[in-house]
Amino acid sequence: MKIGIVCYPTFGGSGVVATELGKYLSKNGHQVHFITYSQPHRLDFFNENIFYHEVVISSYPLFEYPPYELALASKMVDVVKHEKLDLLHVHYAIPHASAAYMAKQILRSQGISIPVITTLHGTDITLVGKDASYEPVVTFSINQSDGVTAVSEDLKRDTYKHFNITNDIEVIPNFVDISRFRKQGKEHFKKAICPNGEKLIVHASNFRAVKRIEDVIMVFDQVRKQIPSKLLLVGDGPERMKLEALCRELDTCADIRFLGKMEAVEEILSVSDVFIMPSEKESFGLAALEAMACEVPVISTNTGGLPELNIHGVTGFMSNVGDVPDMVKNMITLLDDKVLPVFKKNALARAKEFDVNTIGPRYVAYYEKVASKVAGMVER
Repeated sequence: MKIGIVCYPTFGGSGVVATELGKYLSKNGHQVHFITYSQPHRLDFFNENIFYHEVVISSYPLFEYPPYELALASKMVDVVKHEKLDLLHVHYAIPHASAAYMAKQILRSQGISIPVITTLHGTDITLVGKDASYEPVVTFSINQSDGVTAVSEDLKRDTYKHFNITNDIEVIPNFVDISRFRKQGKEHFKKAICPNGEKLIVHASNFRAVKRIEDVIMVFDQVRKQIPSKLLLVGDGPERMKLEALCRELDTCADIRFLGKMEAVEEILSVSDVFIMPSEKESFGLAALEAMACEVPVISTNTGGLPELNIHGVTGFMSNVGDVPDMVKNMITLLDDKVLPVFKKNALARAKEFDVNTIGPRYVAYYEKVASKVAGMVER
């Protein structure tokens, strides 16, 4: 198949999943055309089946905000026509689903039929999508899609709860390329961070309030008083200054490193002992899955889609949102040298259930199902 993938080319989960899916599809003989405003971060290699089409936004004094959605829809029309695509797969509802609807109507007026699949990733539904400024368009665009997927059962429930959705939603979970996230043999890096054999705790996110990274630092502050430890914070965002101030207030700066945004996060995860994700809301928890693929058990909250990934008492532990004392207790239990190896083994075994070679075929089967349905409607 010739598949157009529309996504955000950023470090966020939706862009990562879209890019990794495109890589999987290309390796399995499908031709993949990425349509976005800059090259996705993980698309850093050459493959004969991968193509990139940049959405260029013209700047005019009349526009206070550049009309990206219109430029994107026009680019979709161009790529579908000239590359003869079989299907468009848009990741993150805003504004990709509405732009795809517009492109589809333009193509239909020219006698071209193109199936559109929308994948919902989380904040496009749970946060941004519920905003009254966007809700009618989001609802309409999802219902007009030929196929809709969500990355967890929890997100599917949320979508039906907060939007008047008449379309069926297929749950296809996020995935990980186990071959990429295997142990990296970077023990010299851990030695540099933990010269005296300290335990290494890691958190990775986009540093927004919903991630509750203050809880990460509060948990770490208590744990380090009982178990010599270091904390690595991977990512960046609007909460960073507040977090740095909290580190100074608790006098933990010597044991915490802010690493910023990192492409090869697996190099950090592969030498870590525990991953902590105390989020207020997670539609799935892709960063936790990537940690588990590196044999790193997870301390997380029990919110959103996290219980569908992290098995309490098996691959890690879960606590209620904001329950710092319980997370501290669980972390100390997990860091015991007699306990940790078992949880590491369990974490990897669980991650293998979400390997791209297991989940990828489910997307391909869904593509074929939706394309066949649309073709049957056109014939009638």
